[in-house]
Amino acid sequence: MIEGILERLDAGEIVIGDGGFVFALEKRGYVKAGPWTPEATVEHPEAVRQLHREFLRAGANVLQTFTFYASDDKLENRGNYVAEKISCQKVNEAACDIAKEVAEEGDALVAGGVSQTPSYLSSKSEAEVKSIFRKQLEVFMKKNVDFLIAEYFEHVEEAVWAVETLKESGLPIAATLCIGPEGDMHGIAPGECAVRLVKAGASIVGVNCHFDPATCLKTVKLMKEGLAAAKVKAHLMSQPLAFHTPDCGKQGFIDLPEFPFALEPRILTRWDVHKYAREAYNLGIRYIGGCCGFEPYHTRAIAEELAPERGFLPRGSEKHGSWGTDLSMHTKPWVRARKEYWENLLPASGRPYCPSQSKPDNWGVTKGDAELIQQKEATTEQQLKELFNKQKSKNKA
Repeated sequence: MIEGILERLDAGEIVIGDGGFVFALEKRGYVKAGPWTPEATVEHPEAVRQLHREFLRAGANVLQTFTFYASDDKLENRGNYVAEKISCQKVNEAACDIAKEVAEEGDALVAGGVSQTPSYLSSKSEAEVKSIFRKQLEVFMKKNVDFLIAEYFEHVEEAVWAVETLKESGLPIAATLCIGPEGDMHGIAPGECAVRLVKAGASIVGVNCHFDPATCLKTVKLMKEGLAAAKVKAHLMSQPLAFHTPDCGKQGFIDLPEFPFALEPRILTRWDVHKYAREAYNLGIRYIGGCCGFEPYHTRAIAEELAPERGFLPRGSEKHGSWGTDLSMHTKPWVRARKEYWENLLPASGRPYCPSQSKPDNWGVTKGDAELIQQKEATTEQQLKELFNKQKSKNKA
């Protein structure tokens, strides 16, 4: 019998999360950039199933339901037809069914996930926001998922509301914020954020998305210190981007001019991921995964780096081995000798025509700002003009 998430973590086991679904499926032609909503669970279940299967084979032992942005208000937002033609409930139910089907092919747990809502960004009430989470929770309970994740929250207040709602299930809860060392968009420090999440009912806390591994680990370290200072205990979790973002501002990679269609020059190599996995483990993090940009081969790198501690390699290493030993049969001996070079490769080195770091936009808008009031209609030219003029004036000041 597969033990639950808390039993595994309490025993000191390493739990490997899966990777980024919206980015991977957008590249494959199944998700629309912008809304980033998961109607593919109904429209193209075979694509979602295959990606789950690849992450499982690469070493993931948690499969998150593809329910990112699968809330009623998000599916209705920006002229999206999903809520009207498919329904939020069908998207969430299909996501659970697919994840559970694939999880049974290996030693994996299924986690139902909720994320930040347009309702919160539009300054709706706590009761209204919680009702959005509750609709997804009803599906997760009906489908009997193993545990729950509240992920991708820029404001700890909304994350707390999510955790309080998910707590009604009685299931274990993990909560991750998409923040950096500066804290959430209201200026609340990472350590304080972690404490609030645990007091709300989360047993696992950490970060996901918006920042690269180095930045995310700095943030989790601050969370760990905050929990220790408050004498509050929780397991730690990290699921960063697979992009190098040392130049990001407070709101992360969405402010980078390369977002979302030109991020490839920033992609992590598998050797970067080996380093990330080891540093995360040394920091005391035992739930280690990835978010946007993390493909199955990145997940495999985590599993291979931590194979000595776990005692086995993933199935995805059958033809690969560990740390590049698959090259033992390469016809060119000098290629087989490049392991040390790869291990010491600096980000962006080896890339021809490499420019200097780009400058993030730093729009600086968040909950309550007129620019973020959510609407179903596409952004008008006049709205864009007003926003750009405001940004120009801000830059001149």
